Amino acid sequence: MHETDLLISLTLVVVFGTGAQWLSWKLRLPSILLLLASGFIAGPVLNVVDPDKLLGDLLFPFVSISVAVILFEGSLSLKLPELKQIGAALGYILSVGVFVTWGLIAIGAYYILEFSVFASILLGAILVVTGPTVIGPLLRQIRPIGQVGPIARWEGIVIDPIGAVLAVLVFEAYAPLLSEGVNQSSIVALQNLLSTILYGGGIGAAAAIVLAWVLKNHAVPDHLESLVTLLFVLTAFTASNLCQEESGLVAVTLMGVMLANSGVTLKHILEFKESLSLLLISGLFILLAARVELSSIVQLGWRGQAFVAFVILVVRPVAIFISTAFSQLNWKERLFLSWMAPRGIVAAAVSSVFAFKLSEYGTEGEQFVSATFMVIVGTVVVYGLTAFPLARKLGLASSNPQGVLLLGANELARAIGGAIQEAGIVVLLVDTNRWNIATARMEGLRTSSVNILDENAAHSLDLGGIGRFLALTPNDEVNSLGAMHFAELFGRANVFQLTPWRRAEKQERSVSHLRARFLFGEDYSYQTLVNRLDSGAVIKTTKLTTEFTFDDFQNAYGGDVIPLFTIQNGKLAILDSTSPEPKVGQKLIAIVDPQPASTSPTPPPTEEADA
Repeated sequence: MHETDLLISLTLVVVFGTGAQWLSWKLRLPSILLLLASGFIAGPVLNVVDPDKLLGDLLFPFVSISVAVILFEGSLSLKLPELKQIGAALGYILSVGVFVTWGLIAIGAYYILEFSVFASILLGAILVVTGPTVIGPLLRQIRPIGQVGPIARWEGIVIDPIGAVLAVLVFEAYAPLLSEGVNQSSIVALQNLLSTILYGGGIGAAAAIVLAWVLKNHAVPDHLESLVTLLFVLTAFTASNLCQEESGLVAVTLMGVMLANSGVTLKHILEFKESLSLLLISGLFILLAARVELSSIVQLGWRGQAFVAFVILVVRPVAIFISTAFSQLNWKERLFLSWMAPRGIVAAAVSSVFAFKLSEYGTEGEQFVSATFMVIVGTVVVYGLTAFPLARKLGLASSNPQGVLLLGANELARAIGGAIQEAGIVVLLVDTNRWNIATARMEGLRTSSVNILDENAAHSLDLGGIGRFLALTPNDEVNSLGAMHFAELFGRANVFQLTPWRRAEKQERSVSHLRARFLFGEDYSYQTLVNRLDSGAVIKTTKLTTEFTFDDFQNAYGGDVIPLFTIQNGKLAILDSTSPEPKVGQKLIAIVDPQPASTSPTPPPTEEADA
């Protein structure tokens, strides 16, 4: 291939990939759909990108390394404390669920697609994976309540190396099966499995321990942290694969999980890895989709469509309901999980690699890849369009979520968060101060130590049921930056920050686009509210009735009341100087003096909201 043609092809890969990501953002569609469409257009339709000529023998090593980086980046979002709640259900899905999925897909491939036994079993092994690059955006859109969000996120990342390893075990056990029988084949499969666990787990753990020490002890400067991390990832992946094929995916996944839970500051690493993963995902889908022969997809005909329907309507629901039969998940959560298994880049990459090997045995290589891509497209379209409506129908998500994300776990944030949580509204406090986090947890509040200013923060937080962002730190700049960061996710109407302590009116008007709406009105800064609490004031929740109206409430506490929120029918409203006066039937959350005025009506006891 001529040098000019190579340059044009490389440029087109970036243009098609970036353009598809950009257009999907504008149209609010799953990016994988437009990436696949762009790959088909660039490859078999226009013939302007030929991956085999472009990269030659480097194509599949590039694919393998890219998948390793993507899995490592995804595993950095997995927090071990989540396993306390979801560990049992997740374990069943990753064990029983995997084998049920594997067996049913193999049966479907054999009878529906009419593949050979070997190709059917291999396809079943590959398609046990789900797609973390697709599940992540879907979960951020849906924001499901409860355990289903963390379960789906963990499954999407951890199951990928499992699927790749199963495919290798199937393939390497096939040759002894042909020549030496079942017994020898079983021995080879067992040996390979043990080798994968030994080398992948050992090398991944060792790399994570050494890298964590390097980062904690500042053995490298800040500007090299991302590159050194990438060095460790690629070295661990390659070393593990040299010892046992495909064990490298196990190594990098374990490495990411250990590093994420080591207490190391990962700000620079997360920012770099997210951008790199986005670039790699875009390029991989263009390259792999460009290799697909459209004629092989057409050749599958109705059998391909029937197989996709079988995977969606039969395989996933059966696998989930069997594997979670003895878990604590209710039927609604199990039904949602049975409708959340989109396939993504790992399935595409692994199937493309094994298509070559299948051809050596004279089996259906092109149709093998085509079937995989049909499943990818089918699952992304179906789940992408229907998962959110299903979650709302099941009560696991809301089109107008009332939960609150609080930036800060300081005294003020804990007091406000506690009052909101007691009223039955979901609350999550985020802070990087360990003392604040520990204190909030002792008070029974849900917390996270994620740096809210990281680009990866939204990926790392469980935002189920949360629809508002309140910035409550004493740092006005952090409040503004945090509000701007989450305005795209929650919408500007649902993002608030405390009024800056000392602001110039003219300057504030000129930079109003750099801040969010003021919380509780322009008269209340962080210091104003904290001073009030330090003087003995408390936050109370009171039910307003015809016998005790808002006027009575103000008179009871001497008129020195700061209304914060009202709650009615489970809906939270944030109050400021322009808000309507709280009405009878609402629950009012306000800052008041600890003792009511002696000459005023006696207020009713503070009422706890229904959880």
